[in-house]
Amino acid sequence: MVAIKNVYGKSFILNIIFMLINLTGLTFLLFGYHESFKSSELLFQIIGYALFIAGLLGITIFQGWMMFSYVARVLVGGLFIVSGLIKANDPLGFSYKLEEYFEDGALAYRVKEFLGWETFTLEYLIEHALALSVIICILEIVLGILAIIGGKIRLTSWLMLGMMVFFTLLTWHTKECNPSKTFVDVDTYSLNESIAQIKLEAADTSEDIKILEQSATYVTVSEVKKPQCVDDCGCFGDAMKGSLGRSLTPNESFWKDIILLYLVILIFVSQKRISANNLRENALMTFFSLVFISIFSWIFGWGLPILFGLACILAALWIKRSGGVLLGNDWGAALLVTVICSLFTLYVLMYNPIKDYRPYAIGSDIREKMSDGIPGEYTNVLTYKNLKSGENKTFTQEEYMASKIWEEEGVWEHLETKTITLKAGKLASITEQFNPTMTIASLTKVERELPVVQAFTAENTVPFIDVIEKASGNRYPQLLEEFFAEDWDTSQYVIGDTSMRLNEFADEINLLDYILDSERIFIVVSRNIKTADFSRVQRLLGIKEQADQLGIPMLLMTTAAKEEIEQFREETGLIIPYCINDETEIKAITRSNPTLMVLEKGVVKGKFPFRSTPSWDWLNKNIFTKE
Repeated sequence: MVAIKNVYGKSFILNIIFMLINLTGLTFLLFGYHESFKSSELLFQIIGYALFIAGLLGITIFQGWMMFSYVARVLVGGLFIVSGLIKANDPLGFSYKLEEYFEDGALAYRVKEFLGWETFTLEYLIEHALALSVIICILEIVLGILAIIGGKIRLTSWLMLGMMVFFTLLTWHTKECNPSKTFVDVDTYSLNESIAQIKLEAADTSEDIKILEQSATYVTVSEVKKPQCVDDCGCFGDAMKGSLGRSLTPNESFWKDIILLYLVILIFVSQKRISANNLRENALMTFFSLVFISIFSWIFGWGLPILFGLACILAALWIKRSGGVLLGNDWGAALLVTVICSLFTLYVLMYNPIKDYRPYAIGSDIREKMSDGIPGEYTNVLTYKNLKSGENKTFTQEEYMASKIWEEEGVWEHLETKTITLKAGKLASITEQFNPTMTIASLTKVERELPVVQAFTAENTVPFIDVIEKASGNRYPQLLEEFFAEDWDTSQYVIGDTSMRLNEFADEINLLDYILDSERIFIVVSRNIKTADFSRVQRLLGIKEQADQLGIPMLLMTTAAKEEIEQFREETGLIIPYCINDETEIKAITRSNPTLMVLEKGVVKGKFPFRSTPSWDWLNKNIFTKE
């Protein structure tokens, strides 16, 4: 009974009530600081703080802190497992988000802003972003498991506190970032780098760039820049956007981390009293953790977090019981969970995310995803100061026009104009960045054989007439419909023959409709053909051979230049037309480089990373025969 009293405090029921009051207060505070509840924010904040403080007082009076720490371990442990697994499911995607934060305009900007340390940078971490991504994902899951089973709780609570401080700083920066601000950034470049020459030339014409020092080998540049504001913290990868249609807003992400930080602090201050669970505690903690995890599984439409969480908890408890002298402890539990998470992460890095939340997932209709945006409703609010009374007055656009205060000279001073969101809009799942194109200058014989290119060429071929300068022999082709003979001095120019040529303004061919309207099309997607692994190119060549016989087009979508494409064709023998698309969008299409994507009327029927490039027979049996 002593152990039970130590956990439950003076009253099990009252401590449950006061914990609920405390957590309810946090919920009201969330509403009070949410942009959707601006009209009632003060009321929500008053109620929130009142309930929050009342809950704390009640828990203190009835000695319920130990019990609250158990609840906090369930909530924090479960959320760490879910968050870590979602990111581990797509470590490349999380690494892209980390790269954004490591830019000088992101977290480093805050150090420059607060400490005036103009040379501070985190950009050296960009090349290590993937390794950091993997470490963070695995560490989150391991800490979540240890928090639930009560393993190495002192070290666990310290590490969780450090992670939450880090994540809270990330989301605070995202929330408070003002893209209109500026800061001074000082960088040193080697003169061998092309960017050094660009900065030297720009310094001659731009007031924002100054050369601080230059030697025979390097140049130090001071540059005025704007912060890099990240719209999405990446806390749950693409899972929130893919399942609910939107990610957490910066403000929501920040408050989510504030609450988590609060719960972690509860665990941290109770660490001396927390010991490894007994059998009964393990059963209860596991059960309630899985119940909590199942809420997120339902939200994200993915059952794996429940199974994965259960497997990791059971594995940790099993190794503690059966691991012997070396592994039969909390270190053994942490090691085994690390191995499980590492194998999971290695698998998705070698192939693709197990659960694809991106808009190019199998089954997605790309055309529908391009038009599923919701327009927002906004209004401008203007604030003016009355110079006579000192009073500030706010006007909507309509009120401002009706007031005609501009006619009262010397009475009103404009202070600011804000854009207020009346109804939040939503960008389409797939934006205009999905825009596969070919430039006329980059066309080779392979591209010119495409029906869509031939149709474009025929449609944009127009009659020109040559005007030849007698003295130099230079030819000046003129569009026939805009040509007037009287505009040319026949003593200096000769009017030549008429010929059919491509309109000079038709310099780009858009393949979007061609791709989405095709009955079936194969697209080899590669964000960088120089670093791509085409070890399975024979499979692609086999698919191309069969596709040619059936008249099914096959394209390469990449970011490469014409010269790189020609070298690629020579090295691989895969001679297919290519188109260019934005690299960021290619990263969204697939994490594997390269990937074979199969579309039918714009619907994604299959996506195959290079390690699992299928044969034609497999495609015919498993993809093409399905209705």
